[in-house]
Amino acid sequence: MFNNLLAKSYRVVAPASIALFLAAWLIIEFDLLSPPPPPYPPSQLIKEITYDWNSHIRKARGSDNWPVTWADDNHQYSSWGDGGGFGGGNEVGRVSLGVARIEGGRDRYQGKNIWGGLNTENVARFEGKSYGIISVDGVLYMWVSPGSGVMGYEEARLYRSYDRGASWAASDWAFEKTDRLINPAFLQFGKDYDGALDDYVYSYASHLNGDDPLNLTILAPGEIALMRVPRSAIFEQDQYEYFNGFSVDGDALWSSELRDRMPVFRDKNGVGWNVSVSYNKGLGRYLLMTEHSESLAGRIGIYEAPSPWGPWSTIYYGIFGSGDVEQSAFYYNFSNKWLSGDGRNFVMIFTGIGENDSWNSVAGEFELFENAESEMLSPSLIN
Repeated sequence: MFNNLLAKSYRVVAPASIALFLAAWLIIEFDLLSPPPPPYPPSQLIKEITYDWNSHIRKARGSDNWPVTWADDNHQYSSWGDGGGFGGGNEVGRVSLGVARIEGGRDRYQGKNIWGGLNTENVARFEGKSYGIISVDGVLYMWVSPGSGVMGYEEARLYRSYDRGASWAASDWAFEKTDRLINPAFLQFGKDYDGALDDYVYSYASHLNGDDPLNLTILAPGEIALMRVPRSAIFEQDQYEYFNGFSVDGDALWSSELRDRMPVFRDKNGVGWNVSVSYNKGLGRYLLMTEHSESLAGRIGIYEAPSPWGPWSTIYYGIFGSGDVEQSAFYYNFSNKWLSGDGRNFVMIFTGIGENDSWNSVAGEFELFENAESEMLSPSLIN
């Protein structure tokens, strides 16, 4: 086939163009533009992840980001950026940063703007962006960066709310750009942090490598850091510890010095400028999601591990929603409220640019290997 094709093409293609023709043919024939290999071996627990696109719900067009946490009042809380939130638009009710309450079940729910946005309950008082919000002991906490694009790299400051998002107070400290930790995300457990396996609250953050990027882009080589703080001292900077590698026995090590941190996750193909991590109680696994290879293009990596620091295995490494949704997503997180008891049925919330510049939810399922039960060991944290 190749010889015949080449012979026919040679008669119509100028000699100087033969190299370009061969390159194009090889790309088509062998799919050289397919995603590079993932950074970690395949999961031995989760065989496949599938989505029910008939369940896809799109709301709050023009507003993006949407990290989600499950609070003590049994509602979910989320933040958005650059839009009017639920019922709003790209210009209608637009705020830089807003907070919403999500009421209802996975099939029928509604979002209400509680801080900023159209018809809000409370006026937004400051600008920024967030990819990390959590409810712990009835208090909401939120990591906030100063603004859109690379402004988000300037700092990450912690805010908290004692009235479920109606008002917020800032910490007197922040991770600054020189610290190279951007857009932190909280590790999500169950309702109001129920089901946490120790007394720490964990946050992940992408590491800003090399030269300062001019645009939002994949950070390569990609590294993600892990930090923890006692749940009783989340607002106290001097109580934070940073993952510092492993002991000879394989236990996680921690340092109180930021400069001692070591990556908990690596991908030479790059990671996104945001990340999400949640604990799936039914499967006994921590699930991490971030971009790879190219940003704002639906290139997603989904990984699982028996502890917050690994060892990681790959569930999926490719393009999200190919043929079902525009290839423009850049952020994904799982809703623990809408997770089935056995952990196999989930709802993913995602956002992006273009058509995906909105709140999006889609139901899906993890298909497990036949011997999955032997892999589902009860995880335990090692201090």
